[in-house]
Amino acid sequence: MKAIQITIEPELLDKIDADDETKEKGRSAFLRHAVQYYLQQKRLKSISEQYRKGYAHGVATDSDLTAWEGEQVWPEN
Repeated sequence: MKAIQITIEPELLDKIDADDETKEKGRSAFLRHAVQYYLQQKRLKSISEQYRKGYAHGVATDSDLTAWEGEQVWPEN
């Protein structure tokens, strides 16, 4: 791990210090976990946005699918 230095408001630091995870594992572990969670949520939001944009163009209609009707038939034995 690499040590870093950050600036944080006293009120926020008080909230961090009051958290049970901080008391149990320390500030560094708490902040690592918080950053990992933030980045994960940001990634999930990005994926959701990509899905939203993809489906914003509209859902396939029956006329779009008729060309594939013959492809879904099981072959005869």
